[in-house]
Amino acid sequence: MAFNFGAPSGTSGTAAATAAPAVGFGGFGTTSTTAGSAFSFSAPANTGTTGLFGGTQNKGFGFGTGFGTTTGSSTGLGTGLGTGLGFGGFNTQQQQQQTTLGGLFSQPTQAPTQSNQLINTASALSAPTLLGDERDAILAKWNQLQAFWGTGKGYFNNNIPPVEFTQENPFCRFKAVGYSCMPNNKDEDGLVVLVFNKKETDIRSQQQQLVESLHKVLGGNQTLTVNIEGIKTLPDDQTEVVIYVVERSPNGTSRRVPATTLYAHFEQTNIKTQLQQLGVTLSMTRTELSPAQIKQLLQNPPAGVDPIIWEQAKVDNPDSEKLIPVPMVGFKELLRRLKVQDQMTKQHQTRLDIISEDISELQKNQTTTMAKIAQYKRKLMDLSHRTLQVLIKQEIQRKSGYAIQADEEQLRVQLDTIQCELNAPTQFKGRLNELMSQIRMQNHFGAVKSEERYYIDADLLREIKQHLKQQQEGLSHLISIIKDDLEDIKLVEHGLNETIHIRGGVFS
Repeated sequence: MAFNFGAPSGTSGTAAATAAPAVGFGGFGTTSTTAGSAFSFSAPANTGTTGLFGGTQNKGFGFGTGFGTTTGSSTGLGTGLGTGLGFGGFNTQQQQQQTTLGGLFSQPTQAPTQSNQLINTASALSAPTLLGDERDAILAKWNQLQAFWGTGKGYFNNNIPPVEFTQENPFCRFKAVGYSCMPNNKDEDGLVVLVFNKKETDIRSQQQQLVESLHKVLGGNQTLTVNIEGIKTLPDDQTEVVIYVVERSPNGTSRRVPATTLYAHFEQTNIKTQLQQLGVTLSMTRTELSPAQIKQLLQNPPAGVDPIIWEQAKVDNPDSEKLIPVPMVGFKELLRRLKVQDQMTKQHQTRLDIISEDISELQKNQTTTMAKIAQYKRKLMDLSHRTLQVLIKQEIQRKSGYAIQADEEQLRVQLDTIQCELNAPTQFKGRLNELMSQIRMQNHFGAVKSEERYYIDADLLREIKQHLKQQQEGLSHLISIIKDDLEDIKLVEHGLNETIHIRGGVFS
């Protein structure tokens, strides 16, 4: 979506639509205007209530208040935003059929009036003659500012009424192009949208009463059954309810009431009053557009939109099979679409949270199931071994007293061969013992490394203690010998000293 503060006339904006106050969600609101509308089959100068509850029988095809004001009683088109709100209500009653699809994006057919209006607008913007002095230039700039903003009146001549500037004028700068999702429901599906001025929680809590009330609105016919297709929250505390009616025939067959038929019934004055008492602010059909209708809508750019900009909007369409460009005018429309986008983002996040919870629950269930499968496998293996043991004992009892047969002898030889291979030092058993030794060493080193403690075998510890004890006894015995030797040395030394004294006395 591009927002443009474009250049002057002919290039300003990327789409056109009136910025009358929007009521509810795109295409669902109702406003009134006295200005010519670019989005309606009805005449540009008609004044009345827009949307589906118009007061005239000229029900055309156009955007509701979500994309701008429609005159007469044109059927609204919702914004959709890829959420299924999309377009609705293409009235197919025969008395309302027109030879051409002028309305939605076509220019008004009153060429002289439009020509005079363009001349007056040009005079108000370029050469007003209201005051006859230099103040007219200031007035021209003021009129240009009003035209760019899309509001106000442009005075330019004392004898001619002022020009009413609306946001669909070609000089308005606050225009943009968005894309709405086209519905894919057929008229036979019978889907009709009712917009209630109530919260979703209130609608869901009173869903059964709502069905009964709608059944009474349909006359309480026992052959008709009202069904709710879906309930969805809209901005500004509004709720969209999609319904369809099933009609049962006396022979037991049933069919859905076509959407156009059900919508025509809701458009009756007395029925419409009853719906308004229930809180319905808008009703519309949800049916797909034919290729011819889509082509006609795309070929005629909205009023005030440069055809080049409109062609570029069609080229930039991300999915021409599902989306269609729609005009947006003014900040109110931009704010409304922003609210719708926030609402849908919250709904998507809520759905993602639900999916995430479901995935977590499935993962828990998968873990539990895998554990049970492993347990059942172990149980199956145990039962298989027990069954084999029973079969062996049974076979032994059955063969008791019989000589060993040739095939049994052959099996015994094969088993002995296998046993010898397994017990061979360099074969499987030796390798298994080696692997077991390595595993024990790794476990031992791992335990030592993790706990930083040493573990010694009990027998080895006993031998070490015995060896240390013997060493201690040897050291004690050696110490006693050294002590005895020291005593002897002392005696020898004492004897030598005495001999020396004796000899000294003799010689003296």
